[in-house]
Amino acid sequence: MTEQKRRILESAAYIKAQSPFSVKQSFALITYRNPSFLKSFDHVKKIKYSEIPPKFDGAVDAEGELIFAESKKAEKKFIILNGHINFFGGFRMRDVAHPIYVLKELGIKRIMIIDEVGHLNPRFEVGGVAAIYDHINFMGDNPLIGENDDTLGTRFPDMSDPYDAKWFGDIENYLREKKFRYFPSVYIGVTGPETETEAECRFYRETGSDVLGYSLVPENIAAVHAKIDCAAFGMISRELVADRLVEISKEDQLKNRLKAEKAFAAVLEDLISMIR
Repeated sequence: MTEQKRRILESAAYIKAQSPFSVKQSFALITYRNPSFLKSFDHVKKIKYSEIPPKFDGAVDAEGELIFAESKKAEKKFIILNGHINFFGGFRMRDVAHPIYVLKELGIKRIMIIDEVGHLNPRFEVGGVAAIYDHINFMGDNPLIGENDDTLGTRFPDMSDPYDAKWFGDIENYLREKKFRYFPSVYIGVTGPETETEAECRFYRETGSDVLGYSLVPENIAAVHAKIDCAAFGMISRELVADRLVEISKEDQLKNRLKAEKAFAAVLEDLISMIR
């Protein structure tokens, strides 16, 4: 057994022992910490990331919690990871991806990932919701580098459909039916945590990217590797259009993000209820 697999099994065993649910869950929601739309769900039990073995080495930001949640509207019990494990927090890429493989071991077959993003596309708006259908990995690393454990996934996973085109199509059909305004997006993943220069924003847009963030790409790569279907959304809190780039206060960024979260909350439970 590889060291990676041993660590995954250790985490999964602890979580299984703490689970208040008698039936396996097949869906998980992964998000940045404490978005307002989490209030839509009943939080049956919480486990701090710091309580789940094993310990990560060399990281400075291990905040977050695993939530056993229930949506009465969607009639579904599921797991929420409230907080990304971020590369910029000092984690190794394999540690960033560790929660995805733990979810796989717990029986999760589909995940929805929510990230906070800035928009590069001049037609987009802050406070809007990006529906992500593809990405560019510009992080200079990925969680599959090094020894491959064949029990987790194949050495060379096929990334031609990273955000499950059929699921994305179902999501689009629902959002159009509800007349919900959203922005279909290619996401570019960068390391952060510094903000972007004007030249960088211009370059990122020229790559064909619509939105930018720091968390989604390694999680998605691990999900594809583990054969977990993935959908992803971005809450647009910053404008990163090169020719009109301006500094934004933390207060305005939060205001923009909360606007996107409020809009997204109106459709989130329905999107979850569609999952089979």
